[in-house]
Amino acid sequence: MSQKLAPARVPIPGKILSRELEARGWTQKDLAEIMGRPIQTINEIIWGSKQITPEMAIELSQALGTSPEFWTNLEAKYRLYIAGKEKKEENLTRKS
Repeated sequence: MSQKLAPARVPIPGKILSRELEARGWTQKDLAEIMGRPIQTINEIIWGSKQITPEMAIELSQALGTSPEFWTNLEAKYRLYIAGKEKKEENLTRKS
């Protein structure tokens, strides 16, 4: 009998970004300047109101020395987690 394990919660990618900035001693403004983006864009990612697009993932990877896949994977896992929670709240009927 196999049991599918799922995390209790999945962090907002912006939370990881915020921790990364803190570890480097950078502000949102610092990152925005490095990336040539408005500070509002960085702020919206950190608060989870803006998704990390593939283009943004590339820019984050260049600015932070990470891989674009790291950021796209975080975003995808978070969005799947949110979608799954919403679907569980709906009562879907399956045809037998």
